[in-house]
Amino acid sequence: MKVLSFVDHEFEDLEFWYPILRLREEGHEVLVAGPQKEVTYIGKYGVPAKSDLAYGDIDSSQFQALLVPGGWAPDKIRRSEKVIQVVQEMHASNKVIGQICHAGWVLISAKILKGYNVTSTPGIKDDMENAGSIWFDVPAMVDRNIVSAQRPPDLPEYMKLFIQTLNTQK
Repeated sequence: MKVLSFVDHEFEDLEFWYPILRLREEGHEVLVAGPQKEVTYIGKYGVPAKSDLAYGDIDSSQFQALLVPGGWAPDKIRRSEKVIQVVQEMHASNKVIGQICHAGWVLISAKILKGYNVTSTPGIKDDMENAGSIWFDVPAMVDRNIVSAQRPPDLPEYMKLFIQTLNTQK
């Protein structure tokens, strides 16, 4: 399967790389989209990530799932109209959407959380609830097509749920 991951400067290094590497281990193709194509973006702790394509080049019909990393990058990522469009299209097509930590900001801006059970870093709990979701203080969870997690220590459970959910889409 083909999975899309967003990137921008100050992504949380583990929350970006761990899911990508796990999915590649499972045999999935993961492409990275940033504001610009073939640009190196730097994580909060200095780990680089190069974009394969620009947000404007994304065709959501070519992907079966989406990953949104945490860190401070989601506050930048969600400012792109194309990103919001892609998230809404993928959600409308019931494709798997994974979000961890502050990544919930992107889903909030896309206005897709109403009525969903989710988790995130407790720091954006109010934002998640104000967007209409039901927030839970758990490491990771899945509700329909949205898989969510709180923070880096929750990555193993998050990816287990993400991969299980992705496998049901085959």
